[in-house]
Amino acid sequence: MVRKRTPLPRVGELVIGAVKKVFDYGAYLSLGEYNNIEAYLPWSEVSSKWVRDIRDFVREGQRVVVKVIRVDRRKRHIDVSLKRVNPSEQRRKLLEWKRAQRAEKILEIVAKRIGKSLDEAYNEVGWKLEDYYGEIYAGLEEASYRGSEALQEAGVPSEWYEPLLNEVRKHIKIKRIKIQGVIYLLSLAHDGVEKIKKTLADPLQKIALDEDTKIKVYTIGAPKYRIEVTSTDYKKAERVLQSYIKQVQKLAKSLSMEFSFEREKT
Repeated sequence: MVRKRTPLPRVGELVIGAVKKVFDYGAYLSLGEYNNIEAYLPWSEVSSKWVRDIRDFVREGQRVVVKVIRVDRRKRHIDVSLKRVNPSEQRRKLLEWKRAQRAEKILEIVAKRIGKSLDEAYNEVGWKLEDYYGEIYAGLEEASYRGSEALQEAGVPSEWYEPLLNEVRKHIKIKRIKIQGVIYLLSLAHDGVEKIKKTLADPLQKIALDEDTKIKVYTIGAPKYRIEVTSTDYKKAERVLQSYIKQVQKLAKSLSMEFSFEREKT
């Protein structure tokens, strides 16, 4: 069961509610993220359209995204609204909830493997990742990408490193993006082939690449050459591509060669 750190939600927060009971003038929902505390959905907050029958909008057993509109902390009473949630908020909350579910499953598996409870997993790992990365799953993604360094930065105890990384890398695959284009490079000089090789190769030695970013240049039939840059970060890949192209263009001009570049869709 996905959980939150506080016992009650705050006004304005989006929450997932499982519809328990539906009446003519409202419905009661169970908020799983908050230890299944009950929330009330008034008839007037179901839809901005005329509601002839509330059951046309909510039914028992249904899971809905609602917005918290009132919280009485003394009485532990919560009112929620369905009509105040727009489609983009609904999509965002459902994605957040699914990511939280995946994160909890990983924590649960690893905790069991090292003889700890899920509560201990949240306290020692989950909440630390949330504090540092803003979301538990985002922290696990960082760990999949950067290893134990990402866990150490968040203050996770070292006993969790190896088992957590082993499990994380089974479930979280870092997506790589590729951007590419075609370079047109032509020289009519007697040593034109050598000039082209130099123009394409020299800039490769001057570009600083981390272990996650790769660049590849190859012929697709002279005078056309394809450049491909792959990375997990689009902006980083774009910087590398632009840096390389500028250097090639500058070198081609100094060697009196024809140059052009055309971006390709990927």
